[in-house]
This record gives sequence, structure tokens and C-alpha cells, in this order.
Amino acid sequence: MPEHLLAIDDVKEDFMDILKWAIEFKRMWKTGDEIAINFHPLADLTVGSIYEKPSTRTRVSFEVGISRLGGYPLTLLKNDIQLGKSETVADTANVLSRFLGCITYRCFAHSDVAELAANSSVTVINALSDKHHPCQAAADLMTIIEEFPDNKSLKVAWVGDGNNVLHDLMLACAMLGIDIHYACPKGYEPADDVVSRAEEYASENNSKVISTTDPIDAVKNSNVIYTDVFVSMGEENLKDKIDDFDGFQVNSELISNADSTWKFMHCLPAHRGDEVTDEIMDHENSIVFDQAENRMWAQMSLLAYLVDNPAWSAMGEMMGIGF
Repeated sequence: MPEHLLAIDDVKEDFMDILKWAIEFKRMWKTGDEIAINFHPLADLTVGSIYEKPSTRTRVSFEVGISRLGGYPLTLLKNDIQLGKSETVADTANVLSRFLGCITYRCFAHSDVAELAANSSVTVINALSDKHHPCQAAADLMTIIEEFPDNKSLKVAWVGDGNNVLHDLMLACAMLGIDIHYACPKGYEPADDVVSRAEEYASENNSKVISTTDPIDAVKNSNVIYTDVFVSMGEENLKDKIDDFDGFQVNSELISNADSTWKFMHCLPAHRGDEVTDEIMDHENSIVFDQAENRMWAQMSLLAYLVDNPAWSAMGEMMGIGF
């Protein structure tokens, strides 16, 4: 059976190696190393990417990354196929598996990507669902490790909605032994089952997962401050929701409570003036665009790891990662 990536803890055992691989491969590729440039584990494979939601970073990062790994990216927009309309998710999975070497799926309902994976004979990667966003978490932790190589004493603070991005961020931090404190308004907390998993991983790795409703408590002495939009795609009819996030904006006053080493992160797109001010978005300590670029490098490592693990391992050994 193929390996699938539905939530970031699906790759828990090798997560740090996946990130180290991505960081070193990025360095090699950018310095023109021919070994990296000619590394094509997806050669002769077509990777189909299904999009129920519009995308900038996800689509571009996957298409370019797949091409750089020697594969052919095939983008399937929601009106291009019958998925969930005149054809079941299971039937679509069975059909696409006959043509494709891997499927990525950006969807609304997490149950749909789970059903696609359950009926696919090729690897399925969750490119975003309403519950999990594992590729974003991989890019996030890759970026944090680049900025803070000695990451064991870090504190990451989340300020905002208890959404899919927070779910995989807290799982990823806990898996690596990084403390995460999250501040969400009452009624917008993350899912209990995800919090329980994160707390279990944190216990195993001597780190903490701390919940609060006070952004200042979360941000105090933190090294990384992370936020996301308050009103997500598909929630545009919930514009009154933004009133519940009064006091949760990441601005200079809130940042003043952070550690002097602070970095600001946002998964983008940002609603400037709502969850974050221009001053913080454009600050020299903002690493949001490094984070956006790392979507591609992290996804390249995940693709190689999931689709051709022997090639990924051989490249890792050559890079001296030492699995």
C-alpha cells in the first residue's frame, strides 16, 4: 500500500530528517550543485493536483517543485473533473490512480481527502483540508529551523483562530520538542483530538503545548509569533466573526512582549490591518516570504520521501544527513 500524508504526524518518525533534507537540498540547488539539479525521482511520473479552492502558493510551489524533481504536474481545477458531483470521491480515486504517480488534493472537507487516500493505489498528499495543512507545517518548521538551528529551547506563539494551520503547527512543534503556546478567542479553540495528539508528542519530547485566551500570555518571551487570517476562505459569510478577535491583532504593542530574537510568520495570504499590521508584515524580523518559498522545498522533500523513498534516502546519505 502507498504511504499517504493526511496530517503532519503521518511522517512523525522521519519528520526532522525530511526537514534537514529540504534545507540541504535547497542550499545545494541554489548554489548550482548538479547532483541536486539532476535529482529526478519523479521522472516519468505525472502528479495530479486537485483544487477545490483557489491557490497561489500551493499551486505554484507544487507545479515548480514537481517539475524540478523531473515529474509532470497536472493541475485539475474543481470544474475540470466530476469529483464529488457526478462521480464519487472513491470512484475518482480509482480512476486517477490508473494514470497518475501521486495525487495532491486541496479540499474543503478532510473526510474527502481521507476517502480519496483510502481508495487510491498511489500516494495522496493533503494539500489543505478544513482540519489539516501538513505541507504548510513542514514549510513552517523548515523555516523555523533555518532561523533557529538550536531549536530545542524555542517558544512558538500562535495568535488567532484554532484552525487547520494551527493543528499541524502544534503537532509539528510537539514532534520536534518545541514549546507552542496558542491564544484563541473562546469558541475558536483547536479540535480536542488534535490537541490530545500534540500533548502526547510533547510529553514524549519534553516540550509544552499551552492554551490561553490572552495573546499577551502566548507571546510573552516567544521566539516566533505566528498568525493567520481571522476569516478563512469559505467563511466570507461570517464577517461578524472578526469582532470576536478584537485584541488579537499582531502589532508592535503585542510584539513588545516577545523575546528580542522574535520572528514573525504568516501562512499567507494576509489581510493587512486585520490580523497583522503593515509594520509587522514588513518588519526586518518578518520571515513570511522565506516561509512561502519553503513550501516548495519542503514539499519536494515530502514528494521524494513518499513517492521514491530509496532515492530520497540515497540523496540524504549523500548530503550527509545520516538517517
